[in-house]
Amino acid sequence: MDLDYEKLLERARKGLEEVMIDTERFQPPKPEIMHEGKKTILKNFGEILESLRREEQHFSTYLLREIGTAGTIEGRRLILQGKVPTDKIVKRIATYISSFVICEECERPDTQFGRNGRTLTLNCEACGAHRPVKSIN
Repeated sequence: MDLDYEKLLERARKGLEEVMIDTERFQPPKPEIMHEGKKTILKNFGEILESLRREEQHFSTYLLREIGTAGTIEGRRLILQGKVPTDKIVKRIATYISSFVICEECERPDTQFGRNGRTLTLNCEACGAHRPVKSIN
């Protein structure tokens, strides 16, 4: 049986789903932040949440804890107490994405939370990798 590497590789690539060979980078919406009096409003909180495919409670709890302020969710907006600098919010969202969304193996955002006993894990739907993550609750 004479099978060369290139033919095998081509056959394997034909069997891949389109999602797995897509080279487009993951780009969540840029935070739209507005200051209103002594409050800071993340206007597109709902949009960001949908692109990350995470639970509202997990994402908001993380942001509030990392920013160090109180806040509430009103509709599709997150309202933070106090004037929070825009760059601080942007950095915390980027940290959340790298910690709780992006797969460390294939760098794809196609992940979901799972449980392995009492350990919270991040499971990748694209490559099958899984790793434990720190719980924020």
